[in-house]
Amino acid sequence: MAQNHANRDKAVINFKKAQTHLARIQKMLSEDAYCVDIMQQNLAVIGLLKSAHKMLMEDHLHSCFQSAMQSDDNKVKSKMTDEILTVMNLLNR
Repeated sequence: MAQNHANRDKAVINFKKAQTHLARIQKMLSEDAYCVDIMQQNLAVIGLLKSAHKMLMEDHLHSCFQSAMQSDDNKVKSKMTDEILTVMNLLNR
């Protein structure tokens, strides 16, 4: 399948930033930091992960998904659609 990963480098940066925030959260917890400060760091991690997920999904839709939908094989199309639905259901939990 065709690969177009324009956002992958940006997603990697978000994952690295999230790791940094997680380390900060662990330190803050061990130092008994103020709860609201910890929650703000946690929300920063959530935002970074959501943003990375969106970038990865965009890349997938523009590459793998697009290629699958151009296929003449209905099983390939159905499998790809099911995969997208599975990921979306996991996201919305």
